[in-house]
Amino acid sequence: MQYSVGVEYALHCLVYLIDAPSSESIGIKDLAEFQGLSETFLSKVFGKLSKAGIVSSVPGVKGGYRLSRSPGDISFWDVVEAVEGTKPIFQCKNIKDNGYLYRENCCPAPSSCTINLVMLSAEEKMRDYLRSKSLAWLNEELDRILPNQIRETTRKYFSNNNL
Repeated sequence: MQYSVGVEYALHCLVYLIDAPSSESIGIKDLAEFQGLSETFLSKVFGKLSKAGIVSSVPGVKGGYRLSRSPGDISFWDVVEAVEGTKPIFQCKNIKDNGYLYRENCCPAPSSCTINLVMLSAEEKMRDYLRSKSLAWLNEELDRILPNQIRETTRKYFSNNNL
């Protein structure tokens, strides 16, 4: 299992939107340039985030994106689901129903696939953990682990370019 790089791009970029005043926005060009990312690809990621209601687009020359909800109300799982979709990671093909015993009518009608139930349960535990981590938590964690100079320089970069 592997999430696309879009999830990483989204989470990193969303952190920068936290400090923007609610009346302001940050442009895709600035977000992409700051991190050395493809502006085109990042635009596609933000289109998905917008569709999911995580960010709002602001039209115009000074347009860009801003958070649609409080950072505490946007979980890592919200971002994963917006970028990757809602399809389960494990795709049960129910191959047991095509097995010899069922083809030969030796056994009663098949029951739920135990393997699928285990995999879905594991996915739910992962989703619960990712739901417990919000953008607000990430912002606080970055304040704790990154040097103040890096955080301040980052904030100044976006405020000088956009606000």
